[in-house]
Amino acid sequence: MNEKTETATLSSDATEVRAQKLKLLREQVGDVYPAHFHRTITNGELAAKYEGLDPDTETKDVVTVAGRVYSSRNSGMFMDIHDASAKIQIFSHKDTTPEEARALLPMIDIGDIIGVTGVVRRTKRGELTINAQQITMLTKSLLPMPEKWHGLSDIELRYRKRHLDIMTNEESKLRFQQRSKIVSGIRRFMENDGFMEVETPMLQSVYGGATAEPFKTHHNTLKLDMYLRIAPELFLKRTLVSGLTDKVFEINRNFRNEGVSTRHNPEFTMMECYWAYADYEDMMDLVERMFAELAMSVHGSTEFTFVDKQISFKGPFRRVPMPDAVKEATGIDFLSIKTDEEARAATKAAGFEIEKDATWGECLAFIFEEKVESTLIQPAHVTHFPKDISPFAKEVPGEPRLVERFETYCNAWELGNAFSELNDPQEQRKRMVEQLEQAHARGEKEKQLDEEFLDAIDQGMPPAGGLGIGVDRLIMLLTNSPSIRDVILFPARRSKAD
Repeated sequence: MNEKTETATLSSDATEVRAQKLKLLREQVGDVYPAHFHRTITNGELAAKYEGLDPDTETKDVVTVAGRVYSSRNSGMFMDIHDASAKIQIFSHKDTTPEEARALLPMIDIGDIIGVTGVVRRTKRGELTINAQQITMLTKSLLPMPEKWHGLSDIELRYRKRHLDIMTNEESKLRFQQRSKIVSGIRRFMENDGFMEVETPMLQSVYGGATAEPFKTHHNTLKLDMYLRIAPELFLKRTLVSGLTDKVFEINRNFRNEGVSTRHNPEFTMMECYWAYADYEDMMDLVERMFAELAMSVHGSTEFTFVDKQISFKGPFRRVPMPDAVKEATGIDFLSIKTDEEARAATKAAGFEIEKDATWGECLAFIFEEKVESTLIQPAHVTHFPKDISPFAKEVPGEPRLVERFETYCNAWELGNAFSELNDPQEQRKRMVEQLEQAHARGEKEKQLDEEFLDAIDQGMPPAGGLGIGVDRLIMLLTNSPSIRDVILFPARRSKAD
């Protein structure tokens, strides 16, 4: 190749230059996107294997590596290539690299993916390096990379083009590696605790298990409207009824056609589990053990920093009944209030507007959200929720207005929700009918009673504890990520036209 002749004719536009180089490469080397190339070692494995190699030392070991070009110096004599594990320096010099391989250097741009075969050495400066003997173009990149050291400054572009974000931002790359580690850690924890993982339908003809607006679709062959699940709860409980296992869990994607915020995405990941012959207190213990184990796996400690706060996942967490928390924050003793009217009056007296038909339990929950939630920075289990807003939980003995339910809070976020599950089929039907009537009154006309679930409960479900953990929010905490879009690989976003 006559380098001066060929490159002198290239366009000044960076994208066009790459397209022209691709054309030249096709003419001169043939296949620029070969189907077969086998490296013998990853960059990370190479670094570990030769960690003790002294500076200014050359081995006789010949290896084959591959990766994306991140930097090029001295007309390509020195290049850094990265694979998923690490980077390695490539050295191409007339004393060690054949002319045929060096002739390829002018055609290589930052962002290209190449394969290199050569001898391992460490430079005088201590840089692990491969003296190139052969260079193979594996993928010609037709678009320039963002500036490596600053990454993508446009936040929306980071979410829209996540591949570039990870390519140029080590923090983003590490965050998603940690996400994988955390999800795997949850699965390993549950399996080690004796839980069996199952998969339940994402497409459901009757949606339920939570109160949320669903996404609707239509199955052409079945001629049936269907919904993306808002929760797997009712199917997982049917698994308990079946006797397949006494401890069941699912790491699942849920879909809710609602708002988007720094803590909400239309599709999100939950870990939901049910444990026969257990109750909500057993679930509190499980949460504490799981959270501590995950913190240790990510940070090597149960203590870690989130933004400007020191968080401790060392158990036991604080446990406080909701009425007690509200009384402590406002002085209002809801347990001494007997009627819905008195509850609404107390709520208004505290300076809050409330729906004219709000129940005692709805007033209690409203005050809690307004006055207490924001104060729950260290992990805490808030227990004894109102039955009005908890249709699937068992009553607290001696206080029928409250149920054996808790939510786990940290950094003022709800991370988990758990019940001593209701398994009285008649009471369950009664509460689900009431919930359905309320939904219809709100205009949710498509909401239906899940008769198949109720039929299964009639068969007999053992007493059980149930738990749902918001995996994305937990990952946000453990990776110091203030927005849910930072921990979801491809978050929901507006179309480019918007």
